[in-house]
Amino acid sequence: MPTDDRIASLLQLKQPIVQGPFGGGISTVNLTASVSNLGGLGSFGAHILTPSEIAETSKAISASTTAAFALNLWVEDHDPEALTLSDDAYEASAAQFRPYYDELGLELPKRPTRFHESFEDQVEAILEVRPPALSFVFGIPSTKVLTACKQRGIATIGAATNVAEAQALDHAGVDAIVATGFEAGGHRPSFLKRAESSLMSTSSLVQTAAARIDTPLIAAGGIVDAIGVAASRVLGASAAQLGTAFLACDESGTSDANRKILFDRDAVAETTLTRTYTGRLARGVRNRLIEELERPDRQIAPFPVQAWFVAPLKKASTEANRTDLTSLYAGQSAPNLKHRNVATLMDALSSSLGTNSAAV
Repeated sequence: MPTDDRIASLLQLKQPIVQGPFGGGISTVNLTASVSNLGGLGSFGAHILTPSEIAETSKAISASTTAAFALNLWVEDHDPEALTLSDDAYEASAAQFRPYYDELGLELPKRPTRFHESFEDQVEAILEVRPPALSFVFGIPSTKVLTACKQRGIATIGAATNVAEAQALDHAGVDAIVATGFEAGGHRPSFLKRAESSLMSTSSLVQTAAARIDTPLIAAGGIVDAIGVAASRVLGASAAQLGTAFLACDESGTSDANRKILFDRDAVAETTLTRTYTGRLARGVRNRLIEELERPDRQIAPFPVQAWFVAPLKKASTEANRTDLTSLYAGQSAPNLKHRNVATLMDALSSSLGTNSAAV
C-alpha cells in the first residue's frame, strides 16, 4: 500500500510525527524545539499569548531549532454566550469558585474587558513573525488570513472532529488537516456542530475523510507509540499527532505530580470528557475539580469564562504539586505510555518506523 508522505515533504520532516500543541502554559520552547530537532514537527500552543508574547516565543523557538515548527491558535476565541455574559452570571461563577480560591489562598479575579486574547490580533503577530506553520482549532480563519499565510510561506494546518469539518477545511484550501478522534486527550475542537455530537473515533474519521478530500491528513487521538502511528498511516493519514505521549515528557510544562498520574496505569485507565476545565469539551483524568463542578447544582460557564476562573487554580496547584484542583489532560491510550523524554520517545518511534531521528 503506497505511503502518503505529503506532510513530511511539505514541512521537510524526517519523521511523520507531529507534537500536539498544549495550551494553558503547558507548551515550552524546549519541548517544541526538541521535537523539531529530532525530525518531527514541534508545536507550541499560543492561544493564551499576547501578540508580543507570540513574537517572543517564535523568536525563542527559532533560536533553538532551524527545523520547521508550528504555532497554534484558537480561531473562535469566545463562545457566543461569553460575549453577552451578564455581571450577575459572572458573580454566580465567582461564587462557585470562591471556596477553591480561599483554600489555595488566592483572590478571585476581577472581570476583564475580554476573557481571552483576540484571534485577529494574534494572527497579525503570526503573519509578522512568519513561523514555518500555523495550526489552528475551533474554526477556519478567513480567506484573507489563509491567503496571507500562503504568500508568506506559512503552512496552514486545521483541525476536524467530523467529516463535514474536514471537507470545509479542504474546501478552504489549508495545507493539512488534523483528523482528531474522541480518544484524544485535551479539547475536542469542533466548530460545525456541538462537540458532543462530533465524537468519531480516530480510525473512522481518518478513513472516511481520506476517501472524500484531497488535503493530507494528520491522525490524532489514541496514538502514543509507533504501532499507532503505523496504523494511522495504513488508514490513510500522512502523519500522526501525539499529544499525551509528549505531555508526559520532562520537556513539557506540566507538573511532576501530573506526570506521575500519566504513568499510573490505574489512574489513567478511565478518562472522561468534561467541560469543567475551560467551558469547552475536553478529555482528562477525573479528579475533585471535575467531580464537584459537574454536580447537578453547579453551572459550567461558557468558554473562556470557565477557563478564566480555572487558570489561577491550575497555576497554584502546579506550584503546590497538587492534582485535585487542576486540569489533567490525558488520552485513552495513556496506559501504554513508556517514555519520559523526547529523545527516547522519538528514538522509539523512528526505530519502529524505519526512519532516522538524528538531529537536523
